[in-house]
Amino acid sequence: MTALPALAPQTVIREDDFIQSVADALQFVSHVHPADYIRHLSAAYEREESPAARDAIAQILVNSRMALLGRRPMCQDTGVAAVFLKVGVGVRFATARGIEELVNEGVRRAYLDAGNPLRATMVADPLFDRTNTGDNAPAMVHVDLTPGNVVEAIVAAKGGGSENKARFTQLNPSSSVADWVVETLPTLGSGWCPPGLIGLGVGGSADKAMLLAKEALFEPIDMLDLIRRGPSSKLEELRIELYERINALGIGAQGLGGLTTVVDVKIRTFPTHAASKPVALMPQCAANRHVRFTLDGSGPARFDPPEAADWPEIVVERSAEGARRVDLDRLTRDEVRGWRAGDRLLLSGKLLTGRDAAHKRMVEMLARGEPLPVPLDGRVIYYVGPVKAVGDEAVGPAGPTTASRMDMFTDALLGQTGLLAMIGKAERGPAAIEAIRRHGTASLIAVGGAAILVAKAIRSSRVLAFADLGMEAIHEFEVSDMPVTVAVDSGGASIHLLGPDLWRRV
Repeated sequence: MTALPALAPQTVIREDDFIQSVADALQFVSHVHPADYIRHLSAAYEREESPAARDAIAQILVNSRMALLGRRPMCQDTGVAAVFLKVGVGVRFATARGIEELVNEGVRRAYLDAGNPLRATMVADPLFDRTNTGDNAPAMVHVDLTPGNVVEAIVAAKGGGSENKARFTQLNPSSSVADWVVETLPTLGSGWCPPGLIGLGVGGSADKAMLLAKEALFEPIDMLDLIRRGPSSKLEELRIELYERINALGIGAQGLGGLTTVVDVKIRTFPTHAASKPVALMPQCAANRHVRFTLDGSGPARFDPPEAADWPEIVVERSAEGARRVDLDRLTRDEVRGWRAGDRLLLSGKLLTGRDAAHKRMVEMLARGEPLPVPLDGRVIYYVGPVKAVGDEAVGPAGPTTASRMDMFTDALLGQTGLLAMIGKAERGPAAIEAIRRHGTASLIAVGGAAILVAKAIRSSRVLAFADLGMEAIHEFEVSDMPVTVAVDSGGASIHLLGPDLWRRV
């Protein structure tokens, strides 16, 4: 008789140890950047020549250090929870519940933590009601059964701005992956908040390629070391080629034009059908939130933050020198018409907020001839879904969301309400730019990935309408010297077209 293989020694993972480890990991990544990303972003800051991009990188780095020290989310979009598990065959979970249920309990603990509440973003029904689940569950869970007797986990939080820019294609076997990537990058816009990373998955099937691309983003960032020592394989040669070609596009930080769009390019491959070449592209934003841990039955995982000294000492200037001070409570259309793309503004006064759900409701009300719950005439609206405040905060981290998602509503609101300007992140599409030009208004940007810095300018916050929408409700902020840049002026000039054109090297 053939002898049975020896069984691995059994490890018992207690239910609460697993749940608490997931919760603690999500809390940790909400405010702690991986040190390898900070090292590469600091190097990008030092070599950046574009003033606008250098200032944007500085804000991200300062915001990161503030998040670390203050234990508050670095970005208001605290992300979709994604948990990748490699469970050893010798592991037994001391629970009657399934693995996804345990993960989702950890998500709830993390996002409802009273000391550092995280923004709940998940909606239960993706097609129709789109009602927020209230606790950011469910998570995206991936489980592999592997040799051994431990649980190895990667816990990540992926923001909507970068997740929405994922791309997939089926190339012919002889087609160039590098050429497709370089052709595709400019079509992503800057809503994914560069400087970040690009993860590529090549091979397998469509679903496998997408998973490979996302998993590639969790590999250590080592591009500076790779360039220093030189490539030792064709895959490393391809990584360097893509890093150089992508950065030569001149997209730059926040799409403002500059030398660094990505700090690294990661590639994972898998065998595929001879007739196929599936390629998935997954951008990672400047938040770059993920952490690894191992459970061996001895208790929950521990997460030790790096030293604040590892972060560069950067002072972000917020003086009025070189910037226009704007009184939002006395803003006129003539003043807006005097702004030019690239101008720096410091906003003070009362500012409205509103995102996708609020815009949809307002446009539907206008179509029915109903009055809006909040008059928009002469006002400025900020595309933001803030994190819940704690302690003496007026509001939690409150960075901008992607402006182009509101493009479909722009013409109706500008034409029927008297709205003067909008604030978001990244570029506007051609239709929105034309509406802005036609109505003599403007679109402004705040730096994505600098949510705590933005929140420091907010002195008070109250909900005015659509309270049932949670973080998507219409708030009124009282702001003082809130820094923004004119992205699209009343003449239709766009900094996201002008900036990259200036810095493109291909």
